[in-house]
Amino acid sequence: MLKRLHDIVVSCDHHIWYYMNTQWHNAFFDAVVPCLRNPLFWAPLYVFMAIFMPVKFRKNGWIWCLVFLISFALSDQISVNVIKPYFHRVRPCNNPYLSHVIHLLVECGSGYSFPSAHAANHFSMGVFAAVTLGKVAKWVVPVAIIWALLVSFAQVYVGVHFPLDVTCGGLLGATIGIITGKLFNRYFSLVKENRSTI
Repeated sequence: MLKRLHDIVVSCDHHIWYYMNTQWHNAFFDAVVPCLRNPLFWAPLYVFMAIFMPVKFRKNGWIWCLVFLISFALSDQISVNVIKPYFHRVRPCNNPYLSHVIHLLVECGSGYSFPSAHAANHFSMGVFAAVTLGKVAKWVVPVAIIWALLVSFAQVYVGVHFPLDVTCGGLLGATIGIITGKLFNRYFSLVKENRSTI
């Protein structure tokens, strides 16, 4: 029964990956989507937050930046060093059975596929930002989630992950972001530090 369920899930995962990676691509997406998963593309945002948060929220802003980094570190270490070595799932770009159909846009990498660390990391940071800044500026919530979703989609589109990899990575990251965000709100809420909305 479990094997049958596993086979169904993997089959659906491969079918969805096939359409996202090979059927939905076009010249515009091929040029733009790889940038979405590049840390340098988001570097200005990180620099802005590192400056803005301490200026806007003083001491709690510095603590916010620290917990933001802790959320990232937790999701990264758990996904890369705890879960991936256990499952040993091969990336689609390293799967010999998919080599004739894959639309690979970036270097594949030698690491395992499940779960996606990119998805876990960006969802942990995005959800943390949404939980902690949502009451100060409601627009942060959809922007943070869309940001994480775009990065996750890019991982499948460029050919380095399956949809299930980014889905589970996103769930892992979101869980971490919720926990760290709620802990931060409990002890270092930004609401009382805020003089006006962002």
